[in-house]
Amino acid sequence: MELKELRQKNAEQLAEHLGELRREQFNLRMQKGSGQLTQTHQFGRVRREIAQVKHLLGAKKQGQ
Repeated sequence: MELKELRQKNAEQLAEHLGELRREQFNLRMQKGSGQLTQTHQFGRVRREIAQVKHLLGAKKQGQ
């Protein structure tokens, strides 16, 4: 998801999206462990998006 789209979400929606990303990250780790993962670039995408969401959540908490 693009950063522009993430900025339009409220804190509750961002927290929900963060949960979905954590589940996706877990599933990718399980696929890697079982040898089924073919798209290894997904790790970086998910980690980057988690960082973006956490940053936006912190900014919204501070009222910026």
